[in-house]
Amino acid sequence: MFLKTSFTTLIVGVFVVYVLHTCWVMYGIVYTKPCDDPRSESCITPFLAGSPKLQLSIYSSLHPKAEGGHTLIHKEQVFDIDSKFERTINVSLPKKTRNNGTLYAIIFLHQAGVSPWQDSRQVHMVAQLTTYMVPKPPEISLISGDEESQVWFRGRAGDSITTLTTVSPAQGQAEAQLKKAGDGKSKASGGAGASSPDRPVSHWRSRLTLNVVSDHFVFDKGYLPGDVHRYLRVYQNGKKMVYLPLLFVDELSNRVKDLVEINSTSTEVPLTISYDSISLGRLRFWIHMQDAVYSLQQFGFTEKDADEIKGIFVDTNLYFLALTFFVAAFHLLFDFLAFKNDISFWKQKKSMVGMSSKAVLWRCFSTIVIFLYLFDEQTSLLVLIPAGIGTIIEVWKVKKAFKIQVSWKTGKPTFLFGKLDESERRTEEYDTLAMKYLSYLLYPLCIGGALYALIFLRYKSWYSWLINSLVNGVYAFGFLFMLPQLFVNYKLKSVAHLPWKAFMYKAFNTFIDDVFAFIITMPTSHRLACFRDDVVFLIYLYQRWLYPVDKTRVNEYGISYDDKPKKKSHKD
Repeated sequence: MFLKTSFTTLIVGVFVVYVLHTCWVMYGIVYTKPCDDPRSESCITPFLAGSPKLQLSIYSSLHPKAEGGHTLIHKEQVFDIDSKFERTINVSLPKKTRNNGTLYAIIFLHQAGVSPWQDSRQVHMVAQLTTYMVPKPPEISLISGDEESQVWFRGRAGDSITTLTTVSPAQGQAEAQLKKAGDGKSKASGGAGASSPDRPVSHWRSRLTLNVVSDHFVFDKGYLPGDVHRYLRVYQNGKKMVYLPLLFVDELSNRVKDLVEINSTSTEVPLTISYDSISLGRLRFWIHMQDAVYSLQQFGFTEKDADEIKGIFVDTNLYFLALTFFVAAFHLLFDFLAFKNDISFWKQKKSMVGMSSKAVLWRCFSTIVIFLYLFDEQTSLLVLIPAGIGTIIEVWKVKKAFKIQVSWKTGKPTFLFGKLDESERRTEEYDTLAMKYLSYLLYPLCIGGALYALIFLRYKSWYSWLINSLVNGVYAFGFLFMLPQLFVNYKLKSVAHLPWKAFMYKAFNTFIDDVFAFIITMPTSHRLACFRDDVVFLIYLYQRWLYPVDKTRVNEYGISYDDKPKKKSHKD
């Protein structure tokens, strides 16, 4: 019985198990078992249950342990756990920080009227106010040579905001290495004033987001979550254990797009301090997500890739985030099934009857251009990897469609093209006719758009202008190249030759892409292309309804698409 199970059924089964397992894990993250008897000695009670008077103090320092001095930058005299607030202050930058150095924030939550440095019942966190990033290269007018200023990496006070990351040993070591490398390059090039385009420079993080758990939750020593343990500080009060407030610095809101470059003339910079209470379940979820992002960076994800993932968590609420998870899971499943069915269809394809070869060639060209464009724009790997896989598949389909054979002689490749039969030539005539009509409209529009961009827009290089012009033509008018296949379907009054399983999976993914277009950061033209594809798939569905498929009928080419090899009868 198990031998008859299809590969698709197996994959769907694994997918269902994965979703159920993820739901169980998420439940284990947000749910914490409370102590059954609060009077038991095994319980850890909250310090906040006694409604103490608290104060929030924030210091800046060149070292995470305040070695060499510290400066008070903000103080909340009356700190209410349940009161949300936002304050904007100006922070003076030390000379070392202005010369590509680092600055830290030390956040104390302590008893009112007591110095945080002397309070035995204070909690504190260390956050990094600066980070090292390579500045975005300037864009210039390719005709006049005028340079356009980049607000992304050199903004005015108040233009950009971002949150801070708490300092871990691995992050501190990495920053120290970057600083050492940057200082070495500066000395080699003749001082701090010299810089190279690929040299990391210090950037200011102008937003600090703080949270304190407002739940008066009573922990059980035997069921204390490991993720909360590192934030937990306890003291003995008689026979009972009491834990101090859980202070948390939000890292997920730390967005790359909001960084501001620090230079030698930046003496004061703005810092926006935001505070809000948080539940224990949300805190545990946030801790796990921050650890996941940090793990991705260890596996090779760049700061920009990690930034895109952070944006998914920060810019959406938890309910929409849960919906996003299921949408992403189904997108992954449909992506795999579409690739699998597309490959299976073209692997078995022996004839191009009813198929537009020029549409196949155009899809290959457009996917290559889109991939190069996404790569040039440093798009998230969440978008770039599927685009790369799709490009490889489209190149292979061109090889199948044009019956190309590659042979190697003396280290040089030789390409041999197969011949078309009579039925394929008829399809090719319809295909060529459709392309002829399209060329009258398409080429002038693409050339005009490229010239307009060259005159009025700015780009990093001629290559960037070329890729942007090509991809704008693909996004704006690329769907027109899908019309030859629709024209061939119309002339043949048939859609039996199309890979409908792969089409339907791609159609589902197209509608899912519409959701992702508002969640994942991507170029605007790529986002609009997601909605453009919806129209094309609807036309294909209309043609399928208009030309019902009878796979048992032999068509005008003598082909039945439901032919199955006859099995030999068993001998008695």
